[in-house]
Formats: sequence, structure tokens, C-alpha cells
Amino acid sequence: MKILSIQSAVAYGHVGNSAAVFPLQRIGVEVLPVYTVNFSNHTGYGAWRGPLIAPDEVREVITGIEERGVLGQIDAVLSGYQGSEGIGDVVVDAVTRVKAANPNAVYACDPVMGNVTSGCFVAPAIPDLLRERVVPVADIITPNQFELGYLTGTEPDTLESTLESVDAARTMGPRTVLVTSVERPDHSEDTIEMLAVDDAGAWIVRTPRLPLKANGSGDVTAALFTAHYVASGDAAAALRKTVSSVYDLLDRTLQSGERELQLVESQEYYANPREQFAVTQVR
Repeated sequence: MKILSIQSAVAYGHVGNSAAVFPLQRIGVEVLPVYTVNFSNHTGYGAWRGPLIAPDEVREVITGIEERGVLGQIDAVLSGYQGSEGIGDVVVDAVTRVKAANPNAVYACDPVMGNVTSGCFVAPAIPDLLRERVVPVADIITPNQFELGYLTGTEPDTLESTLESVDAARTMGPRTVLVTSVERPDHSEDTIEMLAVDDAGAWIVRTPRLPLKANGSGDVTAALFTAHYVASGDAAAALRKTVSSVYDLLDRTLQSGERELQLVESQEYYANPREQFAVTQVR
């Protein structure tokens, strides 16, 4: 499998491509990483150095890949945080070019906008960009529950309302939706759930909630789910493997006491996920 991953990169820590590439490689995926920024560290530290890469320069890198004649070999395009409207246009153009070369290729979009704690933290133009131009060309999207509501203009807070919001998102274009954090008032605050929906049905899995905020965990989740789903076409199996790997990554990070994901130390969890959590079909 080959995945073209258009995301940010950091020298220290693990977000964007610096979170997604290694887990994908560890499960045997050939990754073509294209960087949209090259920062010293993620912006959550409040201070960072390094350049934003101009959209035209990102496009040039993709054109160079195209000139090597490999776009027809790409199975999936993956994108995450989009820092500007220009990058969104570059991503959509790349998806168009890849699908022209390989009609079986899919586009997986992680529509990063914010979370229930922080609210929307992207530039004001980005939600409209995602709704109007990016999500409609995606085959897979991986929002958290807050982003799902923001995308669809809904307020999902129960399983039923979350499924309704997913259905609304699927009318926008993508057929497969992974909701990476589902929180319900009728469940313990010590647990959190993940929900996957495609044409075949809907499945949910519950895990203990770990007491940490780990930048980059969503990037790992989107990458692993995309690879497992493209490989199998089975949303339940992809959900089961992804949840297992990400939970063990987060648990190891928590035990380490470190702020950054223990991405390399957790590599066995990607290659051989324990699949220790039950997946339940809810539709």
C-alpha cells in the first residue's frame, strides 16, 4: 500500500506527518510525506520556530512526485490540519490528480477544527473551506464529536444524535466516517467511545478514558484507520485494530510521564494490535 500524506511536520515531538508516518511504515505502508509546515515543535508549546511552506511550494513537491510516474500507485491520500485556504486547494488538486491516475484511490480527510474543551481553534475561513470544498471530495473523514457537529451544524451528544450527524456528514460526500471521540451523558465519565460508519453499518467501541491530553493522537488514529480500512474494506475490523493501537500508545505515554507521544517506543502496538476492546454493531 502507498499513501500520500499531506500534513505538517515537526522536528521535536509527534504531530501531523511526524505522528502519522512511522506507525504507517511500521504496519508495512509506503508513505510519501509532503510537508505543509516544518516547525521545531507543535504550536501547543506557545513558541516555535520554522517556516510555513507556501501552497505553491507544496504543490511543486506533489508535481515532482507526479513526474516520477507514481500517482497511479497511490492507494490513498491523507490530510490533516489545514493552516490556510491555499493548502486546502492544493490538497483537493492532489486528490483530483491521484484519482485521475488511479480511480480506485481514496481520500481520507481529518477535518481538524477544534474540540469540545478548546472550541474552534483554526482560522475563521477553514470550517467553510472544509464544508464546501474539502469534505465533499473525501471518501473517509475522521472528525471528533465536536468537529462532526461543527461540520454539519448539529449538536451530537447521544448515540442517536451522533448517528444522525454522521448521516448528515455522509450526505456531504464521504461514505465512511470515523468519529474519534464520542461522549454520551448516559455513560461514565471514565470511558470514551469511537464510532465507525459506512454503507455496511455502524460500530462503536468503548475504552477507559486516560487522564492526558496528547497532541498528535488524532493524527495517528486517522492514519491507522485509513490504512486498515483501505486494506480490508471492513470498518469494524479497522476500528478494532485502530482503537487497540491508539489506546496502548496513549497508555504507554501516560506511564512515561512525558508530554510527547511515545511513538517509537509503542511500535509493537501498531504491528500487532492486541484488539482487546469489543466492537458492537449499533446499526
